Amino acid sequence: MKLIDFLKIFALVLILFSCDQKLDLNDLNIFDDSNQVGNISDTVYVKQNPDWKGFNKPQDIIVGREPFIYVADTENDRIVMLDISGKMLGAKSIKHPIALAQDYKLNLYVCAQFDTVINSSDVTFSALYRINMVKAGHIIQTAELKRILPQKPEDDPFAFTRPDREFTGVCVFFDNSILVSRKGPKNSNPIDRDNSVLTLHYVNTVKGDSLVVGKVPLLEAEGTGLMSANQISSLTSFNKKSFDFIMTLIGNNSFKVQWLQFVQTPDFVGYQPKLPASESDLMQIGKFVRPEDVTLDNSNNIFVVDAGKDSVYKFNSFGDQLQAFGGPDLFDSPHAVAFFNKTLYVLDTNNDRIVRFILSTDTQ
Repeated sequence: MKLIDFLKIFALVLILFSCDQKLDLNDLNIFDDSNQVGNISDTVYVKQNPDWKGFNKPQDIIVGREPFIYVADTENDRIVMLDISGKMLGAKSIKHPIALAQDYKLNLYVCAQFDTVINSSDVTFSALYRINMVKAGHIIQTAELKRILPQKPEDDPFAFTRPDREFTGVCVFFDNSILVSRKGPKNSNPIDRDNSVLTLHYVNTVKGDSLVVGKVPLLEAEGTGLMSANQISSLTSFNKKSFDFIMTLIGNNSFKVQWLQFVQTPDFVGYQPKLPASESDLMQIGKFVRPEDVTLDNSNNIFVVDAGKDSVYKFNSFGDQLQAFGGPDLFDSPHAVAFFNKTLYVLDTNNDRIVRFILSTDTQ
């Protein structure tokens, strides 16, 4: 870290203590590029106490539009619902949840699992569920749980032939259409590759709502460059009228965080990379090890949590790195990150906790 940056941070610490703030700076680890996670701007994040605990290897966290906080408490086989103060409001039993999203009707979407019996054998499948929170008056433990994917055999005759496929991420757009990422070992078939991003939307029919399933085109199932679907770990949409999304990848890929922009011109309709390769910090080759999640703040700054580096990165919408902090003394395989009201929530998976940070400039 440069001397001037150190002096700025030291001065900031003195100001915080002189104002008698009840903030704990002891656990905040800041590094420069020589120490793993990049440069630091004048603003830092300050750890809040206490940590929120009681989870077992949780893998996702979102702040809903109500707002409530939802946690995929993976090894406890449940979705936990919290208020903003961290008080538990309820939980919904569901097997091995790993990814969450919420639509604009306040329905929750969950990538999880279910067990069934096929030919007298117990089989576990990955699934996408919808939880109707409004109908249940936001009492999550009594809310209706409906499986959306895999579809019924009459709608998809191959739905129950592939237990090795896994749904890994989900996000929702402003029109309540849905994207779901999928991974698996079979990617030679150009029509039905495992590594892909599915599109889902409902249309009204005489028999009620009917689910239409498609795919995002032009994604390489095992590609190592841009426009790849090689083991996607998360999907994140924007909180505005946009069909753009950001995905993280944990497969063999040079660019493990990619922003795909929806483009509609007379010559082309579809997705293309928003940020060119190697022209910003975010798009440097080998920047990340195992990015597991992305969240956005109100200015569309991009927060990336890297479980391989035990670290959190912040980039602006041009891909310039603004901040980074973490390391193994603070996190152990963090898998998710969320932002609400100037607070950053980091899901510290192997430490079974939620760690909260607040912008130090907001504590004055």
